[in-house]
Amino acid sequence: MNVCPLATLGRLAGDQAQLWGTDSRLWFTGLVVLVGLERMVEMGIARRNARWSLARGAREFGSGHYPIMVALHTSLLVAALTEVWWRDPRPIPALTAVSLLLLAGTMSLRYWVIGTLGHRWNTRVIVLPEGQVVSGGPFRFLRHPNYLAVSIEVAVLPLVHAAFITAVVFSVANAALLRVRIRVEEDALRSGGEYDLLVPRGRHRVDR
Repeated sequence: MNVCPLATLGRLAGDQAQLWGTDSRLWFTGLVVLVGLERMVEMGIARRNARWSLARGAREFGSGHYPIMVALHTSLLVAALTEVWWRDPRPIPALTAVSLLLLAGTMSLRYWVIGTLGHRWNTRVIVLPEGQVVSGGPFRFLRHPNYLAVSIEVAVLPLVHAAFITAVVFSVANAALLRVRIRVEEDALRSGGEYDLLVPRGRHRVDR
């Protein structure tokens, strides 16, 4: 019988002691480092896109909460590692497998969003003057697909190694921040005058 590779990894991680002779916490550390590097790539894309948009007359909204968002996501990585190395929780095989699968899914969704929005994608709330509606890709199904991906990722990354405290605390903090972020973003998009007309049921988005 074939065994799903993620399930196999989860089962191996469940053996707290060793994976190829190495403490599972080291493998989790490697995973967190990879996620951190991926975030740096995203920040580079965002900076490039911001220059492109601002050069075309775009406006930035809600810049005051942006440093808090960056601090939250940076702290998530630090807190996950701290809990895993300090509390030394035993990975739960099924939870590890599901968390890795969801984490891969969130990465795919994030880059689907980035690919769909192109130069308009940003980690900041930057809106171009023409405010063209984007109705393709994941925006056919969700109003804020990127925030869904972020919310899932915040919860499941710590759960790869059963860091429950980090998962709960940062999920709550992220939900509170997203309430502010989404309100700022939607107010900014409405400033273009077309958002409410073109997004009556929340299935489409204007440039992020």
